[in-house]
Amino acid sequence: MAVNETLSTYSDWSYASGLAVYVLAMGAYAAEYAFGRKPERAEAGQLVGAGAPVVPEPPRPGVIMESPRATVPERAGRIAVLLTGLGAVFHFASLLLRGFATGRMPLGNMYEYVSAVALVGVVAWLVLLRRHNIRRLGLFVLLPLVILLFLAWAVLYAKAAPLVPALRSYWIVIHVSVIVIGSGLLILPGVTSMLYLVRKANDANPARFARVATKLPGADTLDLISYRVTVFAFPLLTFGIIAGAIWAESAWGRYWGWDPKETVAFVSWVVYAAYLHARATAGWRGKPAAWINIFGWATVVFNLFFINMVVAGLHSYAGV
Repeated sequence: MAVNETLSTYSDWSYASGLAVYVLAMGAYAAEYAFGRKPERAEAGQLVGAGAPVVPEPPRPGVIMESPRATVPERAGRIAVLLTGLGAVFHFASLLLRGFATGRMPLGNMYEYVSAVALVGVVAWLVLLRRHNIRRLGLFVLLPLVILLFLAWAVLYAKAAPLVPALRSYWIVIHVSVIVIGSGLLILPGVTSMLYLVRKANDANPARFARVATKLPGADTLDLISYRVTVFAFPLLTFGIIAGAIWAESAWGRYWGWDPKETVAFVSWVVYAAYLHARATAGWRGKPAAWINIFGWATVVFNLFFINMVVAGLHSYAGV
């Protein structure tokens, strides 16, 4: 099928627009974080994020209560969320237009793959914001996502083209899509586990990381978010690996051959399984579990870049 160059060009414009809007959103998140108030203390068992509003006192008889005005940092935070949503629209449009331009799923090379992973991370962040008041984490969440998108644009960009023959299978929709969703989701617990360690270090010694840690959500909140997102993403990672093994049997006549990408994917699965076990085991909760989660994220990033770009293997046919 011939590539529609017009739609491909629009896809590139949408991608660049989305990246620019994300950068503006990071600036707004940074403004809220730098100038906003410290978070209020939460009652035991509550999941309250940084910047949680103070609960107003009940009105006294005969007193007319005025609606509280949002402060400048709070307005910056709201603008940041709106910009994040707008960036996600441009971002999604870039993948959709790339798909229409080529007549296939837009997951045929590293540029498209990384873009899709980052989009899942952004959407997951917006969903979390609907459930928890953790807006001030936005700067830290968007930073790795923007870096991924910049690297995809500057280093991994590939012109729209048909799929290489090895990828022309319905399994690309099943295997690659599930792995993309799982990998994108795991960006969030990687970030929150790092921030958890920062918060715990500050709790033990208030002089350490004081400028950063005092405006973060509590350590328990960060730990709970890391755990819940990982619990959701782990079955997807598991299914993606199984689907990849079935596709490998169909394409290469074997389910598992310890190809470099297969091997590191298995290591990632073991690490995240260890994290979930550690998180539920007395003595391994807290810092040890957070370090395991961070190591798991490092293996995902290693598999995404180093294995795909440096090590030759059966998964190298898609190029960059």
